[in-house]
Amino acid sequence: MQLSIIGLGIMGERLLRAALDHGGTRVVGVWDPSPAAAARLASITGDVAMLESAEAAIGAADAVYVASPPASHIALGQAVLGAGRSLFLEKPLASDVAAARAFVSAASGQRAAVNFPMASSPAVAQLRAWLPEVGEIRSISIKVAFAAWPRAWQAAAASWLALRAEGGFTREVVSHFLFLAQRLGGGLRLEQAHAEFPGGEACETAITARLMAGDVPVTLEGSVGTVAAEDHNLFVVTGTKGALRLRDWSFAERQGADGGWHAAPDALPNPQMRPLTLSRQLDKLAALTRGEGVDLATLEEALAVQEVVEAILAA
Repeated sequence: MQLSIIGLGIMGERLLRAALDHGGTRVVGVWDPSPAAAARLASITGDVAMLESAEAAIGAADAVYVASPPASHIALGQAVLGAGRSLFLEKPLASDVAAARAFVSAASGQRAAVNFPMASSPAVAQLRAWLPEVGEIRSISIKVAFAAWPRAWQAAAASWLALRAEGGFTREVVSHFLFLAQRLGGGLRLEQAHAEFPGGEACETAITARLMAGDVPVTLEGSVGTVAAEDHNLFVVTGTKGALRLRDWSFAERQGADGGWHAAPDALPNPQMRPLTLSRQLDKLAALTRGEGVDLATLEEALAVQEVVEAILAA
């Protein structure tokens, strides 16, 4: 697969590094208008060119990863699909739900997917393997908390991540867990939500919500400034015979008879798990580009998540 990347921010750089180590992928170019991005690309590799435009990046590749800020996602996605390339789009689709709906409708049947890494996470695969042990799923609980938002490693993108228009932890983090709830339980339906904002243009500082994922009740809590950890999250699945959880992105854990939580023996911290997950994402993107069926997040799944996220933020 010949891959180009549009947007060399945090996510673009992560996939670039994974692609450079991926035997089935050749990165043919990157485009980002920032001089800092060009310098960063040169520091990572001398084998990939910074191209002169988004059009050049699209034209050079079989598949294009769009990792630019959300406001540009739809226009770039349309350009990629219009050129007959496979599209791998960073979430969210957009903050404009109506525009996202129109885009998804027009893109139906084309080779397109959205980068929700939980579709390829080894930890999520472990949870799925354990699911029969807990019986019928009775509830899902999602909790996310941050010392500050944006997180320290996101400081370079604070110009939009910290603002209500496109940023905030609900779009950037909660969306991943809503996607997982949808995969495990079924279609999402928001029943009640509350979001708190500090004023002005700043993004949310706290949310609560009740949802349904198919027939499964889902509770959601999120907050900023409530933990010392930069990023802490729990996704708990409670069934008729027991409980499972995903902790801090990458630790699959089962609740034992003693009430304690016990991690899978091969569990890894997220910085070590992430490259494995992204390599699996690239495997599937290459298959999608060849016209094969894959279980990457579809545009329709991403739209369903976005609709719930925007409804929570509007509450």
